[in-house]
Amino acid sequence: MKTELLAKIQDRTAVIGVVGLGYVGLPLAMEFAKAGFRVIGYDVSQRVVDLLMSGQSHIQDVPADELVHTVGNGSFVATTVEARLKECDAISIAVPTPLSKTRDPDMAFVLSAADAIARQAHPGMCVVLESTTYPGTTRELLQPRLEAMGLVVGKDVFVAFSPERVDPGNPFYNTKNTPKVVGGVTPECVEVASALYDSCIDTVVPVSSPEAAELVKLLENTFRAVNIGLVNEIAIVCDKLGVDVWEVINAAATKPFGFMKFTPGPGIGGHCIPLDPHYLAWKMRTLNYKTRFIDLASEINSHMPEWVVQKVADALNDVRKSVRGSRVLVLGVAYKRDINDVRESPALDVIHLLEARGAHVEYHDPFVADFREEEGHARKGVEMSDEMLRWADAVVIITDHQIVDYQRVVDHATLVVDTRNVTAKLKAGRAKVVGLASTARTHGASA
Repeated sequence: MKTELLAKIQDRTAVIGVVGLGYVGLPLAMEFAKAGFRVIGYDVSQRVVDLLMSGQSHIQDVPADELVHTVGNGSFVATTVEARLKECDAISIAVPTPLSKTRDPDMAFVLSAADAIARQAHPGMCVVLESTTYPGTTRELLQPRLEAMGLVVGKDVFVAFSPERVDPGNPFYNTKNTPKVVGGVTPECVEVASALYDSCIDTVVPVSSPEAAELVKLLENTFRAVNIGLVNEIAIVCDKLGVDVWEVINAAATKPFGFMKFTPGPGIGGHCIPLDPHYLAWKMRTLNYKTRFIDLASEINSHMPEWVVQKVADALNDVRKSVRGSRVLVLGVAYKRDINDVRESPALDVIHLLEARGAHVEYHDPFVADFREEEGHARKGVEMSDEMLRWADAVVIITDHQIVDYQRVVDHATLVVDTRNVTAKLKAGRAKVVGLASTARTHGASA
């Protein structure tokens, strides 16, 4: 089986399946299609499937013309029909892995995908889980479902884990040129899965087990979460000491060794950094170990929206206004610059906290015209007109999109709370600007 499957991968006669056509699955499907494979994309959402088959991309990193080309030449098809997975020789699972309200892993999507694949599995198939999860998931949840169908892992089917490393909106690194870590249940599984990804990814990095591969992703994002937590705490320290946090960070970054620059902000967002460390923390709790660094970093980072709201309240108080009844314009609701993704965005917390204190809040985001909140409430953005900037008692910069004219903001607004330091080098304007870690200053300068 291994020899036959490797040959199919080599000559591009293998049919590739991708389960989950979101921000991970769709770009991966496109890479397989461009590498010469026939790709079947499976998703439970009929809306997503219909959109893709009409040549419309719902993922920012996948251009519509690329999708039109692959659909048009038959190299990619999207479907909600589970039975089509039986046609596949290799399947990558790229479904969401959210956390429950108690911060425990919600494996419902992974289990549903694994069950669907098991029902359609056949000898000579490779199945790779890409969804971020806790160490042990591949061996504990995916492998038994395939074995229950009478398939021997490492002989009949080949099972591996390969963590997604998608960074939406990154202009330099994409699915193809980001190294791909692969860990298989057996050496044969590693060999087959590595060959599969080597067919369309520039660099493949094999590791000894799925647990090692699962932990790689968690380490990467826990590293970022802990360091962001550290620098966010340094911002608070600088504020209390009356020191310019950006000056400190930029000066420290001149050291050519032993220091990696991280910058503070209003919190952390996206599907990975706020969530991934909790998978590791949860797994360790089952082994009676407390991950103190992870828990502390999470506590600091989750507190930052409250810190921002307090900075807004203090700034309004300095001009003899209260939060209650004030008009606030939030600039940017995406979780990071130049993308349209609002998942776990700290901007949403800032908006809710301001409204809870009685403020009237509007938002502008050139990438997010509207979005639906968890409770189902639809929120629509406004245009950043000169009138809107003057209307606001405070403008709060949360996401530093590069296409926003921040000079215009400081020229027309009265008060700006800048959590990203984007106004620091601008010319003097009308606004008084308050930084994330500073007292209020005038003339468009922010610390």
